[in-house]
Amino acid sequence: MSVLSAQKMVEKWNIFEAELPGPSAGNPFTEQKIEGMFCSKNEEKTVAGFYDGEGRYKVRFMPSFEGEYKYELKASFLSETETGTFMVTAPGEGNHGPVRVADTYHFAYEDGTRYYSIGTTCYVWTLQTDELPEQTLETLKNSAFNKIRFCIFPKHYDYNLDEPASYPYEGTPCDSSVLTKENFQEYSGCAPGNDWDYYRFNPVHFQKFEAQIKNLMELGIEADIIVMHPYDRWGFSEMPAKCDDLYWNYVIARLSAFRNVWWSLANEFDLLSKKSDADWERYAKIICEKDVYNHLRSIHNCKSFYDYNRPWITHCSIQRQDIYKTGELTDEWRLRYKKPIVIDEMAYEGNIQHGWGNISGRELVRRFWETTCRGGYAGHGETFLHPEDILWWSHGGTLHGESPKRLKFLYQILSEIPNARGLAPKKMNWDEVAAVPDTTMGADDYYLIYYGFNRPSFRTYKLAKDRSYEVDVIDTWEMSVENKGIYSGAFTVELPGKEYMAVRIKRVK
Repeated sequence: MSVLSAQKMVEKWNIFEAELPGPSAGNPFTEQKIEGMFCSKNEEKTVAGFYDGEGRYKVRFMPSFEGEYKYELKASFLSETETGTFMVTAPGEGNHGPVRVADTYHFAYEDGTRYYSIGTTCYVWTLQTDELPEQTLETLKNSAFNKIRFCIFPKHYDYNLDEPASYPYEGTPCDSSVLTKENFQEYSGCAPGNDWDYYRFNPVHFQKFEAQIKNLMELGIEADIIVMHPYDRWGFSEMPAKCDDLYWNYVIARLSAFRNVWWSLANEFDLLSKKSDADWERYAKIICEKDVYNHLRSIHNCKSFYDYNRPWITHCSIQRQDIYKTGELTDEWRLRYKKPIVIDEMAYEGNIQHGWGNISGRELVRRFWETTCRGGYAGHGETFLHPEDILWWSHGGTLHGESPKRLKFLYQILSEIPNARGLAPKKMNWDEVAAVPDTTMGADDYYLIYYGFNRPSFRTYKLAKDRSYEVDVIDTWEMSVENKGIYSGAFTVELPGKEYMAVRIKRVK
């Protein structure tokens, strides 16, 4: 009988973890298997375990109900089954469970609490050295960001020429000392000098990675995990199918029990030239079979869209399709896909040379409001030049832009919408972007109208004569709300004649 290590009590939607000692000889990642069967009066699930190095085998499970659970652990190196029980307690403050799709176009936590996504991108913040990861967490703690996109694999690209703090496999990397801003693209894919064993993971890499997922979970932030991407010099984007599948199974076994995980199959899937549609569908099948918690799933584009109508895709993760128009296309995409629209890349606030990384904070905030008032969700990024090439978009650290505090203000406005999962576009006047709550409440009880770069000095509205409405004028840039009083029927509201204004109309009786 082996020595079993497992906690006896766990909070609902937290992680129960059992650990067993086992063989370390040979290749435990391919030669040994472990799995756990978990049951309560409300659910039964079987999950795959994983090898965590130094003779340790682990199984992780996220319970979805309170009460007693029984479990059985089976392993290729055990002569008999390990069994046990544990109790699941009520969720603590801030624990609302995984995020799910709600009402077709929006999100809510499993306990019903609404979730408005205010996302950001920091591709390889978990792979930085020194104090950068801690700075990133502190920055996130004081922001409105409740979702962050980041990669498991390291990133090779402009401003990303240094070696990561760790690698996902045992082996040695190519010589990066020869890289410059001028020649780095010549070393894309699998550069000469790499020597990796794609059948042996480096558990330390994944331990550091999942520790940050836990840190995000404790901050109430969703971890939108980019499992594959094309910005590579180590060969991780060109592994054969058998190694890809081993990687996918290992990642799901390690990470799927975290309640705040979202799966992004790839960042810019269409730039991964060695992967076919059949490959992406195979990866999706693995997720659907092995992730028993049914976390959110999507795949992100560069130029060409994936078929977001595919049933395994829960929401659309989109990069802008036009230099100028971004959020303006949200209405069209909602109708086409009938899923939540998340524009994760709509260009970044910054001043680098690349067109995707040098829009102003004012323009980024405008795009957020455009997307929001059309019933979608937007993503932030920041790419300001830095003497040490530390750009938030990839490395994390601290923020330098003007948009984050304005996005916190937007989140506050959204949080005050009554009885709604989110917003839906509303046709009003032809020259304004208007939204109403996606809800069962009356169709004319709440309006949010955004004027963007237009600058009206007044507007006239025509609403029900037998109802009263409170009107606020919102300056989305100055982050101010001016109450204009109570109105009924047709009325005119004076506006300041400046850009980035919105009007909020709420029925009071």
